[in-house]
Amino acid sequence: MNPQIENLFLAQAAGSPSVVMQFAPFALILVVFYFFLIRPQQKRMKQHQDMINNVKRGDSITTSGGIVGKVTKVTDAPEIEVEIAPEVRVKVVRAMISEVKIKGEPANNA
Repeated sequence: MNPQIENLFLAQAAGSPSVVMQFAPFALILVVFYFFLIRPQQKRMKQHQDMINNVKRGDSITTSGGIVGKVTKVTDAPEIEVEIAPEVRVKVVRAMISEVKIKGEPANNA
């Protein structure tokens, strides 16, 4: 084989980065995504689930549809009963609760 071609192949082989170094930027991106996107979202989901599980009678809630009411009946079923006006009660699916104000908690003046 021609010595010039051999030298060319050797130079290319010596200068090429390893497979690990080629995938290092992708691994770094995955780590950043995990710590800045995935982990905080899982934490928010866990807090929301705890909030939903701890709803009790007398709490004021806001649904994701914007309905504000007072919890009148809580069971183990996926629905709770909410009074949205005097003598007007509706069933609301627990997963649709977006905010819970515990009885006696001051309202936000935002």
